[in-house]
Amino acid sequence: MSAEAFLRFEQVHKSFGAKKVLAGLDLSVAKGETIVVLGGSGTGKSVLLRHAIGLMRPDSGAVYVEGQPIQDLDEDELIPIRKKIGMLFQSAALFDSMNVFENVAFSLRQHLDLEEADIESRVGRFLGLVELEGVSELMPSDLSGGMRKRVGLARAIALEPAGILYDEPTTGLDPITANSINELILSMQGKLGVTSVVVTHDILSASHVADRIAFLDEGKVRFLGTFDEARDSSDERVRTFVRGGMVQ
Repeated sequence: MSAEAFLRFEQVHKSFGAKKVLAGLDLSVAKGETIVVLGGSGTGKSVLLRHAIGLMRPDSGAVYVEGQPIQDLDEDELIPIRKKIGMLFQSAALFDSMNVFENVAFSLRQHLDLEEADIESRVGRFLGLVELEGVSELMPSDLSGGMRKRVGLARAIALEPAGILYDEPTTGLDPITANSINELILSMQGKLGVTSVVVTHDILSASHVADRIAFLDEGKVRFLGTFDEARDSSDERVRTFVRGGMVQ
């Protein structure tokens, strides 16, 4: 794992009205690693993800992608940053009026000048990576929850990003399907060499995919280390959260 940071947050503050969500958050994600972000509801996990691609901007502090500060970039300037980072939203956020093929092809048509044959080849390759061959003509309404997540992931990697952000990737899935998503997260790291940030409440998923755990509390990173270190932490809050989530 390279020590060079792909994504870095420095003293990031973010409030919504009187509610302070991020309160001087510091976090560095090395190139090629998978960091899982844990914490209770309302601790700023999804807010952190949205800062990473400029969907939200900090009240103060800085966010860096491959060493470039992005917090002051306008929408046009953010386009090349967003090409570097794919995002799998919690609901998969597929376009209901488009079939699977068109959903995955969407960003290719938006950002690249490709011949139709090249688009077909790419879509086929990425659907293959998420183990969904033969579903191109299906509509999102025809898909199970797990299949929707896989299509969302295929769309997220269509531009071959250097990083992927996952917002609750296993929420609402049965244990077998959830485990298949965990395997895909590991596969994306292994096959594509991507950096991943995974926000989840699923402790079993975290134990499966994390190189490191970042535990958020009161708007800051309270703990940063391996899963085993979190499970055995001297910090009772961290230890209780992780061990409690392992009880099935």
